Amino acid sequence: MNIRIVALALALMMGCTTTTTALAQEIPHARDQLTYSFAPLVKQASPAVVNIYAHKIVRQRMVNPFMNDPFFREFFGRSLPPGLSRERAENSLGSGVIVRPEGLVVTNHHVIANADEIKIVMSDRREFSATIEVSDPKTDLAVLRIQETQGQRFQALELRDSDTIEVGDLVLAIGNPFGIGQTVTSGVISAIARTDIGNNDLNYYLQTDAAINPGNSGGALVSMDGKLVGVNTAIFTESGGSIGIGFAIPSNLVRATINAVETGQKRLVRPWLGLDGQDVTADIAQSLGLGKPQGVLVTKIRPHSPAQKAGVAVGDVIRSLDGKMVADLEELRFRIATMAVGATARLSLLNPQSGQERVVNMVLGGPPETTPRQETQLRGQHPLDGITIANLSPALADELQLGIDGEGVVIIQASENSALGGFSLAVGDVLLAINRQQIKTVDDVKKVLRQKTQGWQITLRRNNQRLTVLLR
Repeated sequence: MNIRIVALALALMMGCTTTTTALAQEIPHARDQLTYSFAPLVKQASPAVVNIYAHKIVRQRMVNPFMNDPFFREFFGRSLPPGLSRERAENSLGSGVIVRPEGLVVTNHHVIANADEIKIVMSDRREFSATIEVSDPKTDLAVLRIQETQGQRFQALELRDSDTIEVGDLVLAIGNPFGIGQTVTSGVISAIARTDIGNNDLNYYLQTDAAINPGNSGGALVSMDGKLVGVNTAIFTESGGSIGIGFAIPSNLVRATINAVETGQKRLVRPWLGLDGQDVTADIAQSLGLGKPQGVLVTKIRPHSPAQKAGVAVGDVIRSLDGKMVADLEELRFRIATMAVGATARLSLLNPQSGQERVVNMVLGGPPETTPRQETQLRGQHPLDGITIANLSPALADELQLGIDGEGVVIIQASENSALGGFSLAVGDVLLAINRQQIKTVDDVKKVLRQKTQGWQITLRRNNQRLTVLLR
């Protein structure tokens, strides 16, 4: 027998009317009682979401075909003309979110990268030009400022603390997919702290099944209280369209980028810890006697760094930061990136040997210039003729937007003719060895290039990959 019917019968037998009243309230009697709409939320949030049109001129240099011929390279070398250049126009389409009434707009870096002209179109079709305040490939975030506003105030979205969002929460994605006009899709937060997406260096996203398509990049992910919880940035797809796996940059990282603009920074400087670490895997957790594979194992402490000054030691396991659990190295980097230089971070550390847990306060500093740059343009009859190099330091690595802060020699300017047998050198390449001689400083490079040789073997690091080029 149906349990609910039995309960109702017992309630009636006992003279109770509250149960029948409750049941009657659960049953809708009209169609409008079945209707649920996001329309009020959309009306509140959509005026703050804009379309962004970026225009840029791409200058492409055609390679002289004789440069690929060993005979002509041998006798004419760098005196060969580099070839003709041509220009072509490129346009990109994306979305953005107004985050300040005076006209600050947040979007993705890849939407406006290298743009010569940016146009913003409001939901009511008004058009404005915009300039770039900050554009950061590491986070794939950019902040624009609307121009020629004549003192106008714009409707802006308030940012929500993204740490308060939970899996299963309803969200709306608002943007301009495929350039067809503003569109709203709904879904839920499918996961938080998604990593290994590869769209930026921090690798920390909110995942949603709200449809995100090309053109939605830079648009708003809005929670049910009408606040910005994320900036839509990427999708996982095999067809080019949405399959229900989309990713958004959390609003806490967006807030840090906005704060950089409002404090007058023209380049986003993130706090530097001065430590290296690795994820606590299941094997590491077992070897250290830890209950869960969670946290970051400290493997190196740099001298005079914030980590050393705070008392962090090699072998410590970072368990939490400011009371928030740290699952892995990517989450630690994200948490630090949301903080400002000069702020104090409270780290919870576990010493596996003693089993003791302690809390230290770390004053976050900016990346230092540990080694003089010694910027040098190389000249001579060698493959590195025309490039400019410098000694790498955490500060220079941050300026070049590299995902490393180690030591070595980095290329900071590449010549149009700096090609190694068809392989072009690029800004950010780190020289590791020349003719099997290890490179640590600019002086090492100059010394090796002065030596006579029958050929060249150059080893470099690019995007965490080790590459070797042989020239005869």
